[in-house]
Amino acid sequence: MSSEQTPTTAPDTTGPRPRRLTYAAGLVALEGLTLVVGGVWMLVLGLTGEPDDRQQAVTGGVTLVALALLPLIAARGLLGRRSWSRGPAVITQLMALPVAYNLLQADSVAIPAGIALAVVAVASLVLLINAETTKALGIRGPGNAEE
Repeated sequence: MSSEQTPTTAPDTTGPRPRRLTYAAGLVALEGLTLVVGGVWMLVLGLTGEPDDRQQAVTGGVTLVALALLPLIAARGLLGRRSWSRGPAVITQLMALPVAYNLLQADSVAIPAGIALAVVAVASLVLLINAETTKALGIRGPGNAEE
């Protein structure tokens, strides 16, 4: 485990949760819930509709639902002030940026979705790397390692 993810002490869970941490958890949970909704929608269309390729629709739906677990678990950890939760939340945002870029390159109704995804991913990253959030999670920054 790197020194920047190793908690110095247990995070102070007695005081109120910082708003930035709550907002970050909310945005990460929103992404997870969106993945669940999209995955279920693909599954339903794949099983009841007329997709071009039924197997591809079902596989895509199951994949999206499985991918939703990462941000949902991370959001729960952020709300519980678990230091491990920032890593999966940041990874989710970094994975969302190329998806947003691809949506923005489309000549379709996917452009607004790309804009929304990019805004949520960048806002989440800013909230997750904020000093107040880091302190609330009990994460040491570089150069603050105990010797």
